Amino acid sequence: MTVLERAAKIDPIGSGLAIAANALRALDTLDLGDPIRKLSRLQGQGGIRRHDGRWLVRTTTEAADARFGDSVVVMLRATLMDVLVDALGADRLRLGTTVTGVEAEGGVVRTDDGDLAADLIVAADGIHSKTRQALFPEHPGPTYAGVTAWRGLIPRGDLTISGSESWGRGLVFGITPMADDMVYVYATDVLPAGTVLGDELEELRRRFGDWHEPIPTLLRTADPAKIIRNDIHYLRTPLPSYHKGKVALVGDAAHAMPPNLGQGACQAIEDAITLAYLTNTSSGIGHGNGSGGGIDTHSGTDLAAYTAARLERTTAVVRRSMSICKVTQLRNPAAVWLRDFGMSLAARLSPDLMLRSMNDLLGWQPPTASAGGEHGPTPRA
Repeated sequence: MTVLERAAKIDPIGSGLAIAANALRALDTLDLGDPIRKLSRLQGQGGIRRHDGRWLVRTTTEAADARFGDSVVVMLRATLMDVLVDALGADRLRLGTTVTGVEAEGGVVRTDDGDLAADLIVAADGIHSKTRQALFPEHPGPTYAGVTAWRGLIPRGDLTISGSESWGRGLVFGITPMADDMVYVYATDVLPAGTVLGDELEELRRRFGDWHEPIPTLLRTADPAKIIRNDIHYLRTPLPSYHKGKVALVGDAAHAMPPNLGQGACQAIEDAITLAYLTNTSSGIGHGNGSGGGIDTHSGTDLAAYTAARLERTTAVVRRSMSICKVTQLRNPAAVWLRDFGMSLAARLSPDLMLRSMNDLLGWQPPTASAGGEHGPTPRA
């Protein structure tokens, strides 16, 4: 197997990344789950709060562990990349190689360094995937989700931090403690696509400076250089297939979604493990858009089975994530009050509501020979 990566080096772009029970279970099949757990931090208490700090819905690591046999860990994206690259092996990774096209039926990858032949081509080239555009030229491509998103890393200092996501009128602010006394923060606001702002940190302080602690304190101590922002896009129209010829699409190239469920990376990991199980060639070529993707493959090539296993599930995850994104965009005071009241009431009537609602996501099991393929969740009802 050969992995082609456009970047000249594995750049530690991005910030925090959540890896939930379903993705950890998938990584366990490669003996990578435990290394990831050791290098990350449990998310701990989680849930949704109002902008003034009052809890609407909440849960704990212990409750998630009891239901799913695992919880959610959070780590730097760069750390995850280091683990994956080490597992891949430097001899299989070709940096600084740009893929200029693929020949799906013949299994040919065209690069700026010449053509390569492959039994399987795995395209992990992101939401603006050129491979997807070439395979499905009639597909409309990404759609703006209606929000822009900030992400950043801030030293914890002497603050006591617990994970939460707070909702206001069209605004969201998330806090997640990480290893090495760092805190991963993220925020969204409803803005027209392509809006240009000046000082991103000052924009955050203006929007969230009067929210509940520790949000204002974190923003006061943040380094402007550690704050990044990008508009959120997703694939509103599902692809007709996740494969064509000898090419398989994975991750954002196949099913880009808003981040509201924290499942973007998790679903990509599920893709990779499922594809690995359903294919039998060891000479596949993977290529990415800065992520260093690619997998070993084994056990009976069947790309139609890959599409069958992944298309319906990931389409549902995209739609569900976008549904939550739309709910966070509410600005009308009456609509926001009804949203918050409904969530709070539902949580009081059913305290385990938040976890039960995630059964189908977090209960996913990797395909196994004894199961004959991918099978569904097995969490406690």
